[in-house]
Amino acid sequence: MDFLNAIVVLANFVIVPATAYGAQLALGALGVTLIYGILRFSNFAHGDTMAFGAMVTILVTWALQAAGITLGPLPTALLALPIGIAATALLLIGTDKVVYKFYRQQKAKPVIYVIASLGVMFIMNGLVRFIIGVDDQRFADGERFIISARTFREMTGLDEGLAIRTSQGITLVVALICVVALFWFLGKTRTGKSMRAFSDNEDLALLSGINPEKVVLVTWIIVAALATTAGVLYGLDKSFKPFTYFQLLLPIFASAIVGGLGNPLGAIAGGFLIAFSEITVTYAFRRVVNHLLPEEWGPEGLLQLLSTDYKFAVSFAILLIVLLFKPTGLFRGKSV
Repeated sequence: MDFLNAIVVLANFVIVPATAYGAQLALGALGVTLIYGILRFSNFAHGDTMAFGAMVTILVTWALQAAGITLGPLPTALLALPIGIAATALLLIGTDKVVYKFYRQQKAKPVIYVIASLGVMFIMNGLVRFIIGVDDQRFADGERFIISARTFREMTGLDEGLAIRTSQGITLVVALICVVALFWFLGKTRTGKSMRAFSDNEDLALLSGINPEKVVLVTWIIVAALATTAGVLYGLDKSFKPFTYFQLLLPIFASAIVGGLGNPLGAIAGGFLIAFSEITVTYAFRRVVNHLLPEEWGPEGLLQLLSTDYKFAVSFAILLIVLLFKPTGLFRGKSV
């Protein structure tokens, strides 16, 4: 029984949260890797794009709640999500027309795009903070838990309880739907195949009659959908705070680079690798070990390698190691 209690504690505080967090990072990393693979630059405004999409979704959610429109046990934000995606798509397409298109016509070097995206990042960050403020915003409603710790203990008779929040379950379901839809689109549709051809060889794709402006347009729409969905899922699971999304840029880029920048499958694998690494390294294992060892052998310390304040340092360390020893990533993406 003590062994089962240890497994439950590990699942409750490491496996379940890391799986949900990994799915959120994977969706964010997919947006980064699509931009890099197709538009050929690193978009440093991606974290604030997630924040913008989440902000619009939150504002629409509040309006729906005020009107008495809800989804019952599910978060009302799921109803508002399409509007958030549409608003983010318009913002990204407008940004491309105003900023990135000029550099694309000039065939500017990638570093120019990166500097331009930094400027876009600061503008988006300021816009989001100006509209919704800088404080934590909680917008989740409906049922809080799929299964609560108390219910789990009553069902199993164990001392420890396993709690699975509704937001965590929704994250996994929505992320799976997004990933399946994306891979089907890229592999089965004419537009998706055009995007892959444009990514592999731009000159040959142009000679084949592929419209580059259509590829760019569709790419931004897909990125808007992925970024907004990731931002909303993260906000439902934790809370919404603009500066947090700015910080998320590091683990998202780490996920994309570790998996292989430009490789969608690598972005997914990288997201889960970063998430499990961050949570495992910053979790205090004392409670788990106490269930496995006799009481007199129990450790006095927390058995925690790093404080949770340093979880982004884990992403940074993994990113440095990959850049030094395998710059193409685990799934052989494009070299950074």
